[in-house]
Order: sequence, then structure tokens, then C-alpha cells
Amino acid sequence: MKSSMKALAAAALLVASGASFAQAGETVKMVRIDPLTGLLGPVGVSQFKGYQFFAEKFSGKGNPAGVKFEITAIDNKLSPAESLNALKAAIDQGARYIIQGNGSSVALALSDAVEKHNARNPGKEVLYLNDSAVDPDLTNSKCSYWHFRFDADTSMKMEAMSSFIATQPDIKKIYLLNQNYSHGHQVVKYAKETIGRKRPDIQFVGEDLHPLAQTRDFAPYIAKIKAAGADTVITGNWGSDLSLLIKAANENGYNGKFFTYYAGVTGTPTALGTNGAGRVYQIAYNHYNMGGQMAKWMTEFNQKYNDDFYTGSTIRVYEMLGAAMAKAKSTDPVKVAAALEGLTVKSFNGEVQMRKTDHQLQQPLYMSVWQKADAKYPYSPEKTGMTLAPVAEYPNYVSSTPTSCQMKRPG
Repeated sequence: MKSSMKALAAAALLVASGASFAQAGETVKMVRIDPLTGLLGPVGVSQFKGYQFFAEKFSGKGNPAGVKFEITAIDNKLSPAESLNALKAAIDQGARYIIQGNGSSVALALSDAVEKHNARNPGKEVLYLNDSAVDPDLTNSKCSYWHFRFDADTSMKMEAMSSFIATQPDIKKIYLLNQNYSHGHQVVKYAKETIGRKRPDIQFVGEDLHPLAQTRDFAPYIAKIKAAGADTVITGNWGSDLSLLIKAANENGYNGKFFTYYAGVTGTPTALGTNGAGRVYQIAYNHYNMGGQMAKWMTEFNQKYNDDFYTGSTIRVYEMLGAAMAKAKSTDPVKVAAALEGLTVKSFNGEVQMRKTDHQLQQPLYMSVWQKADAKYPYSPEKTGMTLAPVAEYPNYVSSTPTSCQMKRPG
């Protein structure tokens, strides 16, 4: 009798406290909207495995709120229009936390749609958690209270990349080769601005924009790069657009340097093989050899999925959500958004903070270079025998860039 009375009292307390209060064991539904098919599908598939893997790690006792994270995925085929349909489907399924990363064109459409949905549907608000879309506009001219970015944006990455390039006297002539959408355009803009400021002697000898996820043969671009006399290429390309570019460079004897954002992403390590050793660089918020807990997780992930984990922002999403829900004592997106603003957590590479002014995560960045895996840097992606080894670290204050965001807050 006593136990049933206790159960009734507990149930009454639960009802009285309202469904929005974070209870140990409460399920938080999350949907990731990203490509799972097509040329860039392998990236989305690999990243979704990361979300599944870390949902287990961070559920229950793995987060201070004690909530259970449940993640599903919808294939948007990298299309903004498909993504808006997917957003509606996710909301209809009861998801209040929307995750996306691949393609800033998609990100801009989603951010706008979430803003409109929340304005029209008070009490049914959703949050948009951006793990990889890096167009600076998302936290500047087009910033939204309901959008939070866990990757570093293009201006931050280029600030760090240009600081490294400035120390390399052998770099004299740069070619800019990028995808023809918002992200690619921003890489070009910030490369010219930051390198022009730090190394005005460097010449930009050519630039090209190509269609996103449609080019299968990059040999004509490599011919142009060689003809221009470029000793270095800067590219924001990712997925097949980077792996096929690297493949064409190897096949056509281009021996210059590549400075990338995404050399560690699915397919590119295999395309690099041993040819890119000492010539291919990546600027990112992590690398394969972070050590500590991250090394253990990566090894376990590899054993479980026969795949490499590289999207560290996945971890940050769970860390920050758990901390914000505990702080808010709620899983209600309105209260969680307020708790996320200015929130600091200790992550796999030190303290990171969600800047209140624009919802851009402030975090360290690393320049790494493709080289043979060794005792010091042992993690080898895609069984290549190679790795990305860190050569420079840029703390939060170096990679941080100003924002023009005029945040419109609810209420």
C-alpha cells in the first residue's frame, strides 16, 4: 500500500511540475536532417552513426539532467526544399530539437523556417542545432535566437589558417578552388581578406567555383592550377568534392600544398593515400590524435562501425544540451535556449563557450598536416597508415572573430 501511495504521490508531483521539467529518464527527441544518399551521402551516414553512438554515451547518467537522448535521421538529399519538408515531418513527429550540418544553403533555409515556425506556434518552439554549416552569415546578418552553431565558422577558421600561412615563407602563389554556394563564396572572401592583411606579398593567381556535388573529374581544374603556377590551393571543399579533387591532383602530378577545412572527412583520407604527406593541411576544431577520452571513444567507434569519428561537434551538442537542460531544469526549447546563451562547458579540448551575442561556439582550432602515422600520432583513418598530426593550436581568443548580429530575442 505504502509503495502505491508513493507512486501516486510521485505521479502527482510529476503532473504538478509540468511536462516541461527535465526528469531523469525523460526522452529528448532529436532529428538530424542531412544527406544520406547521393555523392555526399557517405558523409551524412557516417555522421549519423556518431550521433547514435554518443546518444548512448550521453544519455541518463551521461548528462547532468539525466535525460535520454533519442536521435533519428531524415535524408534531405542536400536540398534546401527537401529540408523544409523534412523539418515539417520532424516537428509532426514531436521533435523539438533539429540538427543539421552539411551545406550552408540548407542551414540558411532551415534557420529562416525555424524562426517563422516559432513565431507562428508559441508553445511548440523548436531549436536548430548546427553542427557543421559554417557560413558566417548564420551568426552575423542572418543570426537567429533559435540557431546555435557548434562548429567554428569560416571567418574563424580562415583567421587561424591565414595565421599559419603567414609563417610559411615558401607560400607565394595561391589558387582558390571552391564549391559554388554560400560556403565556397565565404572561403574566397575571407581568404583574400585575412591573407591580404597578414601576407600582402602573396599573390592570388586564380580562382574557380564549381557546382556542389556534381563534378566527377577535377583534372581540368588541376590543369588550370598548374598553368597559373600556384604553389598552394585553398579549398573549403568537402566529401566527394575534396576526395575527387585530391585524386585528380595525384593523377595529374600536382605537387603543391592544399589547405583544407575537411581533409579528415569520409573518403578523403583514402584519396590522399601516401601522396599528400607533408602537403595537405586541415584547419579544424579537432584532429585524429586528440588523446585522452576522445582517443578511447574514437577507437571504440571504429571497432563498432568500422568507420572513423571526426565530427567532434556531435559531442558538443550533447554536452551543451545536457548542461543547459540541467541549468534550466527543463527540456522546453524556450528555457533551454535561454540556458544555452553564454554557457561554458569543459569539452574534449578545454573550455568552450556558446557566445550569447550570436550563438557562435568559441573554441580552440588546430592546424594539422597529413603524414605517416607513428607512435606519437597513431590514429590512422580508413586504414591508410597515415594520419593528421597537429602542427599548431590556436586558442579561443585567436580564432574568435567579431559579430554584427543584432539578436532579436523573444518576449
